[in-house]
Amino acid sequence: MAPPIFRTLISVSLNRSTRFQKPISCYHISIAFFSSSTTAPSIDFADHFIKKHKFSPEVALKVASSLNHLKKPDKCDEILSFLKENGFSVSQIEHTVKRMPTLLCGSLDKTIKPKFKIFKDFGFSTHDIADILPANPWVLTKSRHIPSISILKDVLGSNAAVVKVLKNASWFLTTNLENTVVPNIEFLVSCGVGLPQIVKYLITFPRLFLRKLDNFKHLVKRADEMGFDRKSNRFISAVRTLGSMSEETWEHKLKLFRKLGFSEDDIRAAFWRSPQAFAVSERKIKEITEFLVSKKGIDMSFFVRNPEVLICSVEQKLKPRLMVVEVLESKDLLRKELRLHRLCLISAKQFQEKYVLPYLKELQEASVVTVGL
Repeated sequence: MAPPIFRTLISVSLNRSTRFQKPISCYHISIAFFSSSTTAPSIDFADHFIKKHKFSPEVALKVASSLNHLKKPDKCDEILSFLKENGFSVSQIEHTVKRMPTLLCGSLDKTIKPKFKIFKDFGFSTHDIADILPANPWVLTKSRHIPSISILKDVLGSNAAVVKVLKNASWFLTTNLENTVVPNIEFLVSCGVGLPQIVKYLITFPRLFLRKLDNFKHLVKRADEMGFDRKSNRFISAVRTLGSMSEETWEHKLKLFRKLGFSEDDIRAAFWRSPQAFAVSERKIKEITEFLVSKKGIDMSFFVRNPEVLICSVEQKLKPRLMVVEVLESKDLLRKELRLHRLCLISAKQFQEKYVLPYLKELQEASVVTVGL
């Protein structure tokens, strides 16, 4: 009888849609999954990972196929047990070893435990470590992350903030932050930008701070030229938007706004109100402006005053919400007119509570889909 891993994968394969495929024999499945790179030990190891460590068949096979040189899974078991004991869930373990199967061949005492100790000595909990490492398990084989942790903790002020950054950008631990992040932050501080604003953007847009200092200064100069006050909460947002595209792409976008009827003052005003709206693709800008102009008869001055509307999705937000409002207006259920700007920008929860849930019966009678608005 085929081992359990055979039976599992055969079942998975045969349960896929066969409408457009010829039946696959067990022989072909074995050839597909267990060719020269996945010999018998891989099959045994994969079965072991499924039974003992609750891995999915896919992850078990991927990991096992990288461990052909091992005769027994004892060392793997020690490392996996250590991860479990240190707060890793099954899904976190799977994510970790799927990205770096060779971690299970490493030295628990000489490599892995010492790296965990470094994190713990900095005050990180086991759950913090489990949140950080799955995205970049190679950190466990590097040594550069010690100064990176110190730098991030000095800048951000707390382990909680460091964890937030590293969950989004664990590669910070293997990057020389002293050549990029530190001088860029110091420059922003010298410009009068508040540290809380810097920390916020370091957490949400970490790549912005990896630019060379000269390039970063150039972005700041361009934001200055657009009329931004360096102490404004929108200042770094402007810098990030300008840095998200080449200057050639930026010029193409400005040409589009001019073609839509924006004056130079309009462009500056709109960019000042919502820098992130200028990061939207040209295709989306055209789609939203054309839709609202044709549907609601508005002119371009609306977008100058409310450029953040350009961030909305036509299909997922604007069309269904307008449909809801049209039904409510036709039944005279709205006490006052809902302004288009508010319609576009209120949260899904607010829209549901105020304009959907109280009128479910009427909306259902009109066959309006009310999920996810």
